[in-house]
Amino acid sequence: MENNGTNILLIEDNPGDADLVRLRLVESQSDVKVNCVNRLADGIASLSKETPSLVLLDLNLPDSRGADTYRKILEHAPNVPIVVLSGQDDETLAIKAVHSGVQDYLLKGNLSSKHLERAMRYAVERQALVRALEIAQKKQLDFKNQFLSHVSHELRTPLTCIHQYVTLLLDGIAGAMAPEQADHLKTVLKSVNQLHAMIRDLLEATRVEGGKMRIEPRCVALGGLVQQTVAMLRPTADQKRVGLEIGLDQRLPLVHADPDRVLEVLINLVDNAIKFTPAEGSVVVKACMVEADPGFVYISVSDTGRGISPEAKNLIFDRLYQDADSVDNNRSGLGLGLFICREIVRLHDGRIWVSSELGQGSTFSFTLPVYSMAKLLAPVIIYQNRLRPSFVLVRVDLTPLINPPRGNWKETWQQCLEIVQRCVYLDKDLVLPPMETSGATETFYVVTSADMQHSGIMTMRIREQLDRVPDLKTKCSITITAVPVELPEEQAGAALEQQVESVAGCVTQMIVAGRERKQNLAAKSTQTSN
Repeated sequence: MENNGTNILLIEDNPGDADLVRLRLVESQSDVKVNCVNRLADGIASLSKETPSLVLLDLNLPDSRGADTYRKILEHAPNVPIVVLSGQDDETLAIKAVHSGVQDYLLKGNLSSKHLERAMRYAVERQALVRALEIAQKKQLDFKNQFLSHVSHELRTPLTCIHQYVTLLLDGIAGAMAPEQADHLKTVLKSVNQLHAMIRDLLEATRVEGGKMRIEPRCVALGGLVQQTVAMLRPTADQKRVGLEIGLDQRLPLVHADPDRVLEVLINLVDNAIKFTPAEGSVVVKACMVEADPGFVYISVSDTGRGISPEAKNLIFDRLYQDADSVDNNRSGLGLGLFICREIVRLHDGRIWVSSELGQGSTFSFTLPVYSMAKLLAPVIIYQNRLRPSFVLVRVDLTPLINPPRGNWKETWQQCLEIVQRCVYLDKDLVLPPMETSGATETFYVVTSADMQHSGIMTMRIREQLDRVPDLKTKCSITITAVPVELPEEQAGAALEQQVESVAGCVTQMIVAGRERKQNLAAKSTQTSN
């Protein structure tokens, strides 16, 4: 090789083959330093200490054989070029290795000094080109995302202004208008709303590609979100004379999901179903459990529309994809809605798919994880395969001083939640996902593996940290309570899994009882004030 001071890591367990490679390198008069190891584990250890210019790799080692060998090297050193040295003339394996990221595949029996030198030089050059291309693509993607984000934000201001003034005119605040003028303004308002939706989708898509989309899972009653979606879109369905129905399983459990994001998915799917369903057709939204998959709730949106071609079904969740045969001339988008839905569902560890045939309608389905208190608690209440001796449920209530709260209340309670999460021991305590709230008060629950005395240290720490938040006392009152979790005596000798379920059941009952008690007090307070 022409490069001076090249470091080669040779992973070869056969001393004869190792000597042959060294001889070929000497014959090529390459200025190289060869570090030879005879096991994959030793090679990985060497990679962690020093990054070589190239790896020469035998696939059959004492501690690894076949394709797994180069996969493990690629995993630990993705940017280092690899040349495989094999005694087998296996074309299938060679192609598979190159497609996986290996730069070349050489047969030991045909190894000459010129052949080896050329393969090593080309491997280094190709790896450098691949790395340069990856960096260029990343820079291009970052620039594109920054540009789209900037343009989207800049467009929002004039669009908001247009929306406000058109609304003022339609409301008659600037004076009476002729019916024809009102119709024209309604068309303008519809176009402005479409642009707003496109900008929102662009911003969401850039967040997805930049890995910045976040979800805030809660303990959510899915039925309420389905009913809210249908209520929001029923006027659209009625205007188009499309039936809109709900089918909810009575056994439907709570789900562990971000309600705002799930609502976004439901609105997108139901709106699309209405849009592509002809008059007198129907759209049905269902949510149910499937016995074969008890850890997830299945949600589906079915329509009696035109259906989707097999080719389109394979692409419909891709970014910017639009089926040319399914475009509604009355409303067009950017083809980002289903792409965003897919990413939202993926962040929930669920999956989304479509079943459809041309002329037979379509059914879009997705899954959300069931809220399992036992599954959440198990990692922190079990130690050395035994249940910890005691538990306490800590409750933190943030009640705004003015109802409805002023300012960005969501930002305020999210900041407080982050503080509470920093005040616990991750291996012994758990901050439960926030519950859905019916009022303005935001409540956080912490299950701590401690007795009442030691839990007091945590509650004091939480209080001190919250008291340091600027202006928090002017926005809300803070109440922190701690109650021991009493495990039923009959569960003391039960199997570990049953004990965990029992603790989870006790915690759930305490939370439900506390919520009901607070709601009753609020109702009595309202009656007294009246």
